[in-house]
Amino acid sequence: MQRNWFLLTLLFAVAEMACAEPFYQEQLVFPLQDKHVHSSCIVECPNGDLLVTWFHGSGERRESDVLIQGARLKKGRSEWSPVFLMADTPEFPDCNPVLFIDSNKDLWLFWIAVLAERWEDSVLRYRKASHYQGKGAPKWSWQEDIILKPGDEFVESLARGYEKIAADNPGFNTDFGGLVTCPMESLLEAARNMSNRQKGWMTRTHVLVLPSGRILLPLYSDGFYVSLMAISDDQGKTWRASSPVVGACLNQPSVVRKQDGTLVAYMRSEGDYKKRVMRSESTDDGETWSPAIATDMPNPNASIEAVALQDGRWIMAYNDCEDERETLALAMSDDEGASWKWMRHLEQIPGGAFHYPSIIQTRDGRIHVTYTYRPGASAGKSIKHVTLNAEWIIKGD
Repeated sequence: MQRNWFLLTLLFAVAEMACAEPFYQEQLVFPLQDKHVHSSCIVECPNGDLLVTWFHGSGERRESDVLIQGARLKKGRSEWSPVFLMADTPEFPDCNPVLFIDSNKDLWLFWIAVLAERWEDSVLRYRKASHYQGKGAPKWSWQEDIILKPGDEFVESLARGYEKIAADNPGFNTDFGGLVTCPMESLLEAARNMSNRQKGWMTRTHVLVLPSGRILLPLYSDGFYVSLMAISDDQGKTWRASSPVVGACLNQPSVVRKQDGTLVAYMRSEGDYKKRVMRSESTDDGETWSPAIATDMPNPNASIEAVALQDGRWIMAYNDCEDERETLALAMSDDEGASWKWMRHLEQIPGGAFHYPSIIQTRDGRIHVTYTYRPGASAGKSIKHVTLNAEWIIKGD
């Protein structure tokens, strides 16, 4: 029955494509400026406003002035609001914000505060607000840290995953793709230290809520080069760690759910090893994950995001090359990621940098993407916001 519903939905989508006109609109959230602005995340508020957040400062993990900023696009308006402060841990860099609106219509902001100028020492934080749909910054009512406690099974899962990777990829154990000279046994030894595996878990992409109400917060570690999910089955009151997603230097998972309940995580990989979008699956609602394998989609070690649309099609935003981030594309699938039949570029400017996309589909069916925007080596930076429909992607470049 579920399969028939899915096919029927796709048939309706195809019928709509025949009469819908391509739509595309773009704007900068704020004018080009000299500071580093990066890693945006966008959500639609219950009243139809759009809220976007990013980090801003002199750099990233080594700069104490880095903080989280935001802006609002009121429903029916064409200009973003003035920039406002979303979070700041004094004297420490704050990075990689993620927005989430829960079933009670409360707004969550997840992010990391970087300690000791090391990603692997980052602290995972969150704050909540019930009043966030007026002017200016949300009125935060609660703030806390999320401390995960991966157990001994974390080490066991790493060992099994590394064993499979080494068997499938001779030589990987000694090199890790040129990124670090860190053999797998060294990482396993580090994982046996409880302190190492309880810190450094970082955010990047949207939360996924399953039909059961389970919340999955995708996380990754620059210490172990693996991903995992922070899982909550009580609406965010408590969190625990899934088994790790093990692969070739994985980072920044984005999770999509198939109609049959299978979860698919798409990730970047680091170093020179694959330079492809990586893929892992879970058939138990995110508890355990298959070893990640490379897709045929190129990636220059840059963040990607994938989402399921209301009609069942999937969209992925990614840098579709191996070496630079000067092209940013949207790909669309009508078979839940088995193939990506349509692709169109958002950006193609030699010497530019367009990366770390965030995607949502709003209730009116429009697709919204925000991303870091630097049109040239000597140009300033901003966060760009584009609005489009699926027909725009289908039309192609």
